[in-house]
Amino acid sequence: MSLSPVKRQKMQSALEQLKQHTVVVADTGDFNAIEEFKPQDATTNPSLILAAARMPAYQHLLDEAIEHGRKLGGTEEEQVTNAMDKLFVSFGLEILKKIPGRVSTEVDARLSFDTDGMIQRALRLIKLYEEAGIKKRRILIKLSSTWEGIKAGKELEEKHGIHCNMTLLFSFAQAVACAEAQVTLISPFVGRILDWHKENTDKKSYEPSEDPGVVSVTKIYNYYKKFGYKTVVMGASFRNTGEIKALAGCDYLTISPGLLAELSKDSSKVPPALSPKEAQACDLQKLPLDEKQFRWLHNEDRMAVEKLSDGIRKFAADAVKLEAMIKEKMLSTKNGK
Repeated sequence: MSLSPVKRQKMQSALEQLKQHTVVVADTGDFNAIEEFKPQDATTNPSLILAAARMPAYQHLLDEAIEHGRKLGGTEEEQVTNAMDKLFVSFGLEILKKIPGRVSTEVDARLSFDTDGMIQRALRLIKLYEEAGIKKRRILIKLSSTWEGIKAGKELEEKHGIHCNMTLLFSFAQAVACAEAQVTLISPFVGRILDWHKENTDKKSYEPSEDPGVVSVTKIYNYYKKFGYKTVVMGASFRNTGEIKALAGCDYLTISPGLLAELSKDSSKVPPALSPKEAQACDLQKLPLDEKQFRWLHNEDRMAVEKLSDGIRKFAADAVKLEAMIKEKMLSTKNGK
C-alpha cells in the first residue's frame, strides 16, 4: 500500500527534504562520510585535506603524492609543491568516484594576492585531473575572494573554460565583484560571520533567521536572482542545523558530516526559505563596482576584512603543516626508514 504524500513527508528526514529545495554538497575530505550521505558534489580545502592525510586509511595517497613529486625532480621545494598538488588531486579523484557531480579543489592560500600565481597553479591542478582522465567540467577550482583572486577566476573562466569556486567570501562587495566576473560559484561563509559577531558584540545567540551569516547569504542570493546573475550561491561554514534550514532553497549548501548526520536524524519540516520569486520583490539596487569601489566597500566591513585575512592565514598555516608532513615523510623514505 502506498503512503499518502502527507505521511511520506512526515517520514522524510530534514536532509531528504533539504535535497528537494537545494543541492547538498559534502564539506569533507573523508570518503566514508561522502558514501554515507550521498551528496551531489563535494568540497575540500587545505584544513580538510590535512585532517584526512593524518588518517591511517589515506596514507597510500600521501605515499603516491610523494612518489609523484620525486619523479618530477627539481629542488626539494619543487618536489614538495608537486607532491602537494598531486595529493589534493588524488583526494579529488577518490571523491569523484563517489559523487555524480563536481569536486572543489583549492589553490594554495599563500597565492591569494598573486593573480598570475593562482592561474598557473589552477592550470597545473586541471592538467593533473585531465592526465587521470577527468574532464575539467567535473572540477571547481577554489580561489580566495580577494580582488586578485576574483581577477584570476574571471580569466580562468573566460580564457580556459575552467569553473571556479570563490571561497572565503564574507562581504557583499566580494559577492558583487564575483557575479560581475561571471565565475561559476561562490561560497559565502555563514558560521564564521556568526563567530565574529559573537566575539565582537554583546549579542551571543541568534534565531536562525536573524543569524548575521544567514542574513548575509540571503541578501547575496536575492541580489543575484533579482539581477539575473548566473553565478551559483553555495552557503558554507555552518555552525548548526538552524542556519542550514534558514537557507533552504539556496542554490547549493556545503555541509560538514557532523551536521549532515544531525539533519538525517531530524524529522522536522524544512520548507524553502529562499526563492527566485521572492528575490524579485526585494528592495535592492544594482551596485556598480570597479577595483577602487570594491576595495573601499570591502574595507568598510570590519568583519569581512578580519575574517578574510584570518581565513587566508589559517588555510596557509595548514598548507605549511601539510608541506612539513610531506617533507618529513620524504626524508624518512629517502633514509630507508
